[in-house]
Amino acid sequence: MKGKKILLGITGGIAAYKIAFLIRLLKKEEAEVKCIMTPASCDFISPLTIATLSENPVYIDFWNQKDGQWTNHVELGMWPDVFLIAPLTANTLAKLATGYCDNLLTATYLSAKCPLLIAPAMDLDMYAHPTTTNNLNLLASYGVQILPAESGFLASGLIGKGRMTEPEDIVVTLNNFFMLKNSMLGKKVLITAGPTHEHIDPVRFIGNHSTGKMGYAIAEEFLNRGAEVLLISGPTNLTLLHPKLQINKIISANEMLSVVQNNWLSYEIGVFCAAVADYRPIVQEVRKIKKNDEELTITLIKNPDILAWAGEKKKENQFLLGFALETNNAIDYAEKKIINKNLDAIVVNSLENEGAGFGYDTNKISIISKKKQITDFPIKQKKELASDIVNYISKSFIKK
Repeated sequence: MKGKKILLGITGGIAAYKIAFLIRLLKKEEAEVKCIMTPASCDFISPLTIATLSENPVYIDFWNQKDGQWTNHVELGMWPDVFLIAPLTANTLAKLATGYCDNLLTATYLSAKCPLLIAPAMDLDMYAHPTTTNNLNLLASYGVQILPAESGFLASGLIGKGRMTEPEDIVVTLNNFFMLKNSMLGKKVLITAGPTHEHIDPVRFIGNHSTGKMGYAIAEEFLNRGAEVLLISGPTNLTLLHPKLQINKIISANEMLSVVQNNWLSYEIGVFCAAVADYRPIVQEVRKIKKNDEELTITLIKNPDILAWAGEKKKENQFLLGFALETNNAIDYAEKKIINKNLDAIVVNSLENEGAGFGYDTNKISIISKKKQITDFPIKQKKELASDIVNYISKSFIKK
């Protein structure tokens, strides 16, 4: 963590007393620490203590009441390598989940450009409440890393889950985070995502229900680990910004193939997540087809197999991962695709599983290797599965 910039948000819970020790540990790791405190947190630990230990001024209000100087929450949000909120109370959790912005900490959260880690701390009934669970799940879907509360003695006198993760464990998590952040530094990754639209006429097309969420989540995960990413995206409503990201937006399968052919051999890792239409109309009408006849026949022709082309051209030092969405016999079909398309591995999911497939924020997947070794993952947020997929690729690529 030497030289890493850590912005620490402190909210008004009894666990705030542990933050003095956490800051000491972070400074011992030679990290640079700046702190934002909510007004309520000042009742639990002194701003003077936090300022002394962090060796930086403490930010509490939008302006300094002594000289009237404005505290720029935008600059604060752009400064850190990571934003850690510990302890995170149920109150502030609800504000983060809903975008409610009534203090400097929540304003900085909305302006932050870095990864966010949170360490919840509250009484056991509050932590177990469905509202808290929903709020945590919502933040997880945004890519926030959650350090789950631990079990033990609570300030209320009860015993159960609600204690903030211990400072020593938070430091371990941060060290692992920074190690992971640079694990793909210098690697070049090509990713396809979203659907393709095959035009029938100027207003109609053949397509599918893919939203691109899985492919964009994988791209974001690679970027967070230092990789350079070319994202070839079909039509989606998603946005992704990063200095190491190049997005090439396409409409049809032929357009996607052209971009892949021009770039694939220059990349080390390929993740072909796009749901490419299998067929396109053999004739694309220049004008809108009028509703005249009782029946309309459209003749379709097979689209090029982009993944098969990439597998055929794949070099020894390249790693190629495909995707398979099936409605039945998912494993059997996926294993055949590995062989037929010369893949190193394939991610398979089935519409038979509730909460999996197009449109959902969650998915349930298995990854099958070329040696037919199957790794199963439970249903998770797609952003969490993106981390699992990149971990799998990282290990497999190193072995290769």
